[in-house]
Amino acid sequence: MKKSKILSLALMLCLLLSGCGNAVENTGNTEQKNQTVPSQIENDTAGENESAADTQETVKDNTEDGQVIHTSGADVSLSDLSYQTSDDNAPVVFFTSDISSEGLIAIYKALDWNPTGKVAVKVSTGESERSNYLRGDLIADLVQSLDGTIVECMTAYGGNRAEIAKAKQAAEDHGFTAFADFDLLDEEGEIEIPFDGGTRIDRAIVGSHIDNYDYYLVLSHFKGHSMAGLGGGIKNVAIGMSSKSGKVYVHSAGTRTTGNIMHNDQDAWLEALPETVKAVSDYLGEGRMIYISVMNRLSVDCDCDGNPAEPDMHDIGILASFDPVALDQACVDFVYAAPDGGSLIQRMESRNGIHAIEHGEEIGLGSRSYRLEIIDE
Repeated sequence: MKKSKILSLALMLCLLLSGCGNAVENTGNTEQKNQTVPSQIENDTAGENESAADTQETVKDNTEDGQVIHTSGADVSLSDLSYQTSDDNAPVVFFTSDISSEGLIAIYKALDWNPTGKVAVKVSTGESERSNYLRGDLIADLVQSLDGTIVECMTAYGGNRAEIAKAKQAAEDHGFTAFADFDLLDEEGEIEIPFDGGTRIDRAIVGSHIDNYDYYLVLSHFKGHSMAGLGGGIKNVAIGMSSKSGKVYVHSAGTRTTGNIMHNDQDAWLEALPETVKAVSDYLGEGRMIYISVMNRLSVDCDCDGNPAEPDMHDIGILASFDPVALDQACVDFVYAAPDGGSLIQRMESRNGIHAIEHGEEIGLGSRSYRLEIIDE
């Protein structure tokens, strides 16, 4: 055997002994991550992102590495939640593994929110019966305890909710009107909220009925999304409370209010998402919005998809916070920590979905670092 071949074999043996298996595993993740993004995404970000381990930076601060969080489907180590910290100054994100009506009420009470006046509950009413929107048997008790009104806006992409009558019918067909009043925020038009705190938009264009309510509970189903990579509290406000023209304005990163919702600069429109939330939350006032996200039926597709992919990972739990950036980051952390989150991670990374959360912190919407408080006994 030639000397060069002997050296090559020796090098390969050293690599195997020093953890080459991890490199092989990461290569597999990269191959999955570099799958082609659907053609409607003009700016394909697949393959431009680093591995999951590199993408999720770490800001741990004296966490108890050995603490185990019992989720609905698999245990997660506290040390695996990249942005979790023990810093008392960090915003609190509450967590329960109890995905039930009782669990939802318990986590709401943990926020110690005391709204007065009219309360709106912003949820997605779902595109079809197959969509993974939050069902009435889960949310009805909480909504009724607040005497809340379910609110939505029409879609800008067609589908079953693009017109007033159709949007109202979808809410009825999917069971929401059986337990609460329903209000289409843009049924009577829209208003513009000026905003000078960002780089992409100078206003938010939302349904005119926004002024009919004193407080907003942003009740979200966390999942993937074909354009944004992920959908949580930030997207539920930025797209869900925007009127039709407002949706085009956000999707086009503030460049137009009519026409196609697609934009050829992926990061630009992702930045418009938290900027819209900042405009809305500043307009409503401090403490007027709270955020709860349910991590069940974790499909790679949004509830706006009438034929979504079936989830291939376990349910996790319910999370809640006053801080939408911290909440979305905590949900992302749980997906990365999950043993079966590969498909959703690939979807988030291929669209650079984390950038909306990054930009939310940059503009002062909230903090990516958070302190997790588990309310389960």
